[in-house]
Amino acid sequence: MNLEARKLEFIQEFLKLQNEEVVSRLENLLRKEKNVSDLRTFEPMTQEELDKRMDQSESDFENNRFKSSSELLAKYD
Repeated sequence: MNLEARKLEFIQEFLKLQNEEVVSRLENLLRKEKNVSDLRTFEPMTQEELDKRMDQSESDFENNRFKSSSELLAKYD
């Protein structure tokens, strides 16, 4: 059985579920697996990219293009 057929069979079985707890557990499992998958595809930035970001940040700060933490916190109060 190929992957597409397995996924379709899983979806059909999932749609038959009547137990909310089982659905919640499957949702949690899917989220966890997605997070693990995302971590596997994570690519750290290169030293050059990091240096460029730091230069841009320093330039922004020197040219007063930033918000203080109190300004950011006030936005969400």
